[in-house]
Amino acid sequence: MNKVIIMGRLTRDPDVRYSNQGERQMAIARYTLAVDRRFRRTNDSNEQTADFINCVAWNRQAETMA
Repeated sequence: MNKVIIMGRLTRDPDVRYSNQGERQMAIARYTLAVDRRFRRTNDSNEQTADFINCVAWNRQAETMA
């Protein structure tokens, strides 16, 4: 399993839902992070770009995100 640490800004509040499969309900949180690029594609120094990364968290991590 790979581990990635990404620092960014939330684009909106996380969307938390609960699954109804099985005996236990499982929390699922979906959110999007906006991460600034370190290197610019163009020579314009005033232009700021960001990548938008879709993320999903489950169980306790999802409840913490809420």
